[in-house]
Amino acid sequence: MTDGTTTDAERAAGSRGDLFILSAPSGTGKTTMIRALLEGELSGLLELHFAISHTTRKPRGGEVDGQDYHFTDPETFRERIAEERFLEWAEVHNNYYGTSLEEVVPFLDRGIDVLLDIDVQGAERVLELCSDPSKGPLRTPVHSVFILPPSRSALQERLYQRDLDDREEIERRLAVSRAEIQRSPDYEYVIVNRDARAASYVLASIILEKRHRQMRMRGEVEEILGDFDSGQDEGSMSGSGRGAAHDQTQARADKG
Repeated sequence: MTDGTTTDAERAAGSRGDLFILSAPSGTGKTTMIRALLEGELSGLLELHFAISHTTRKPRGGEVDGQDYHFTDPETFRERIAEERFLEWAEVHNNYYGTSLEEVVPFLDRGIDVLLDIDVQGAERVLELCSDPSKGPLRTPVHSVFILPPSRSALQERLYQRDLDDREEIERRLAVSRAEIQRSPDYEYVIVNRDARAASYVLASIILEKRHRQMRMRGEVEEILGDFDSGQDEGSMSGSGRGAAHDQTQARADKG
């Protein structure tokens, strides 16, 4: 048990949101899980911001700028790199991908948890930058979650059902997936996505557990204790008033 005291550093950390990194092989169902947290039945439980990544690749069918990605050109992306405006970035298959600080820091400052969807390379960079929560660009705890498919055959079937890639590309993605899964021990949590709804609930439970830890809740506990203290003072004053009134009534009765 703690001694009940709160340091300035703990108050500062407790008032900020936490960062949650989510990584998974392509086709594992990560996007479906994220939507369940942001738009589905779980959205009412969580005040959560999803950090939208920047990319230089062309939009795919149905993708919306500012909703799925911030689509930009290579020159603008490189300018942002030079200005140190990215929390993390990488070049993948001749395209740039990155997470801007503007998509993360303002929300953490307001006490809102941020969900970051990045690959293992980006996750490694963020975890290294934020290894000490009291330092670095975020000054907040960072938690990492890796999503796995239940099997290679299940992932292969999902990739074919998406109908986004040819056979050669799907085989390449499966090979990359194996390499990514080998990195899963570097993550704090692991979820096997056998059922999208169940896996979404597991992810939500991880976020809620962190949110209700002592450090995050200490400020609210102190507010409640303050309310009890002020109520006690008011009660004492009211009690004193009632006591005086009783004495006056008793005095009149004695005279009678």
